[in-house]
Parts: sequence; structure tokens; C-alpha cells
Amino acid sequence: MEFKSTASVMAVCAYCKTTLLKDADSVKNLGRMSEVLEDYSPLQIGSAGTHGGRGFTLIGRIQLQYSAGFWNEWYLLFDDGGSGWLSDASGQYALTLERPASGALPLFDKLVPGNTLRVASLLYTISDVRTARCTAGQGELPFKVGPGWEARVADFRAKDRFMTLDYSDPASTRVYVGEAVDLSSLSAQLLRDPAQISDSSGRFRGKIAALQCPSCGSPLQAVTGITVQTLCPSCHARIDTAGATAVVLAAGAAVEAVHFTLELGARSNLDGRSYTVLGAMRRSEGDGSSTWSEYLLYAPGKDFIWLIESAGGWQRAEVMNRWPDWDGAANASFQDRNFAQRCSYEAVVVFAIGSFNWRVAVGDRTRILEFANHEMRLAAEITREEMTWSRSLPVPLDQVRAWFGEHVHADLVPHPSYRDTARKMLIALALLNLIPLIEAPSSTIVYSLLAALGIYLPAYYLDRLDAG
Repeated sequence: MEFKSTASVMAVCAYCKTTLLKDADSVKNLGRMSEVLEDYSPLQIGSAGTHGGRGFTLIGRIQLQYSAGFWNEWYLLFDDGGSGWLSDASGQYALTLERPASGALPLFDKLVPGNTLRVASLLYTISDVRTARCTAGQGELPFKVGPGWEARVADFRAKDRFMTLDYSDPASTRVYVGEAVDLSSLSAQLLRDPAQISDSSGRFRGKIAALQCPSCGSPLQAVTGITVQTLCPSCHARIDTAGATAVVLAAGAAVEAVHFTLELGARSNLDGRSYTVLGAMRRSEGDGSSTWSEYLLYAPGKDFIWLIESAGGWQRAEVMNRWPDWDGAANASFQDRNFAQRCSYEAVVVFAIGSFNWRVAVGDRTRILEFANHEMRLAAEITREEMTWSRSLPVPLDQVRAWFGEHVHADLVPHPSYRDTARKMLIALALLNLIPLIEAPSSTIVYSLLAALGIYLPAYYLDRLDAG
């Protein structure tokens, strides 16, 4: 074996998976390292690109698993001898370089997603705080890792700027600074093509595969290496599909079937690519006042797309790798457009079925902040471990029908909420009677408010019945 980087201290043999530790002038055998889980990433050892005018090559990888899934960290060597890391998580990438820690850094246990931290005149938002364990490695690495090695990391974002604080070493905290990137901006070369991906190690990365539920034997659809959990449509068991074999995480509860407008497995051509509906999730506001459905769509080699169905219509949403500029309060800006906060609420998962790229469970709670600029919406979703931003635009129901045809159950399309209808009625009545109300005696205002309650309260009650 040849160490390409003088900074590398260990390497994993590509043939026998033996881990070698470089110690002064000797090399020690540390035993066998677990093989990395085949995923859909087009990156591989030897992939190359440029960043900031500097060429680089990927020479190592560690795979990290946490409670909701896993991601890859690629160790890269620049042509001038420098090094860095390329984070690869669900098709989103960030390239960072280690920087000296200056000043006092926050304690890991005090970090909360959604909070902000000012570093060198930039206001960063905490995006991820998690403890993960190394499950496998490849190639050369700059420090000693192995199965069971834990990483305590926190990620921060400011628009396209990216910062990671690594608390894995109790003696010192490492600081990595960089930016969100995509493979085209890196002029990435020597990537895996679809044929190489599908043939890799006998695994079918990014290809929809047929599996059987280990709990009840019913057929499942999962994308190997992408979806880490599948919920059986028959027995609703939670199946871990991140490994070489499907494993039951939890037995399904005896639940009444929940019907969705779009069928699981339905295919459609969007943006010139064939997308498949992998999963469907029903969520509600914390008080149960409204519910909506979310559908996860996947096409090989493309980012995930979400279709959101509510009483107000359909939305197409995508997770943002470049974040908006947010003041931590009621205003955000993105691409020179200002967005004002519309609402803040708690979303609760009440039902889920199909495959997802993270582990989802009934009862999962997420705080959501919605911002709007005309038809475009931005949404910040915050949990105890992470924060994400997504961008959405409305989609007419006729367009959804054109996409999915017979796979759209028109009889299940939700009607507008009774409260929305009541609000529109009250606004129209107020505008029509504005001048008479101003000129009327004060007692008329009281009667008008009572009449408004007479319209709104029944609508509120009917919505609660629907939610139930």
C-alpha cells in the first residue's frame, strides 16, 4: 500500500479491508475494517475536482451512522499537498477545510438547532447537533478510527457558508470552515456512472428493488443505499433497509388504513426524469386542528422532491442546500427576495407508509416556521437534532393529475378547511359593510362580533371533526 498524503495516519486496504496504522517509521496491523454500506453516491476513491482554483482527489472515506440515518465524509488531498473534507448526505454536499480554533467555543451540550452563533462577523445558524458512530472506512484517513468510534459534531450555516465543530476529541475541538457545493461547481470527474453504481459489490445502489417484509412477507419497495427505513403497507412494521438484509425495527401497530391521494410506487416524468413515489406521510398540527399529506419522490441521480397536499392545494418542495439569510426572527431573504413569516406551528407525524431516507416514526414532532413572498414559500423545520430549510411553489391539481393520471384518487382530494371558508366569508362581509359599521352605534359592533363568532365557531368545530 502507498500512502498518498503525508498527513494520513491510517489506511484501509481496498482488497482485504485490513486497517494499517502508520506509526513513526513502522506500520501496524489493526485488524479488519467493516465494509462501507453501498449507497447511491456517485463519488468514489479517486474522484477528482477543483475548488478555489485548487485541484483535489478523494483518497479516503468514513461512514457515520446516527439515530435517523447515515452520511459519508470523504477525505480529499489537494494537488498542493493540503487536505480537506467533502461531506455527502442525501445528495447534499459541503466542502470544508480545517482552521485554527480562535476564542472560546460553545459547549457541545449547550448547542440547539435553530440558535445562532456569530463567528468572524458572520451570523451562523446551528443546523445539526448529533452524536454518530463510525461504521466503516475506506482508503486513507488523517486520524485513527474504527468501528464504534464516536463523532460528536455540530454543523453551522450562513447562506452558502458551512462550518463544523468537531468535539470528538475531548482534549481539543476541531474547526472546519467551507461552503455548500454541488458536483457541477466542483467540476467533478471520475464519478461513478449508473452502470458502475448498479454493479458495485453486487448491490444495486439507487435502483428500486423488490423486498419482502420480514414481519408479514408482503412485498416492499425500497431504494437500496438511499432509503434507510421502509414502513410495510400491510402490517405497518418498521423495517430497517440500510443494511444488507431487511431487519424489523418495530412491529406494526393495529391501525386502521389511512388512504392517500397518490399511490405508492406511482411513476411520473418530472423535469425530464422518471420519479417514483417512495413514501407517504400524514402530519397534523400539534393541536390536531389541521392535517396534510406529504409524498417523497425519487429519481436516480437527482435530488428528492416532496409533493405536499393540503386543504389549500398542492405544493412542490425541495430541501435547500444553500440557506436563506435569516435574522432568527420574522424575516428571511433568498435570491434578493424578502420573505415575511406567515406562521409558526408544531407538526406531528400521525401516519407514515413506504420508504424514507431517514427513520420516521409516528409521534415525531417538528417545529415549523413558514415564510412567504407571493407564491413562493420557505419553511424552516427544527427538531432536537437538526434544522433544515425547504423551498416550495404551488402546483395546480390538474398538473398533479397530468403527472400521475390514474394513480391519483380524485375522491380523496381534500376540500378546503371550513375555517378557511369562514375566514373568507368574514373578510368579504367586513369589506362590504366597512362604512356602515364605522357610522353605526357601538352596540352594532358587538352584535357584528357575535355574528362573526356564529360563523367561525361551527367551522372550527367541523374542522376538528375532520381532523379526528
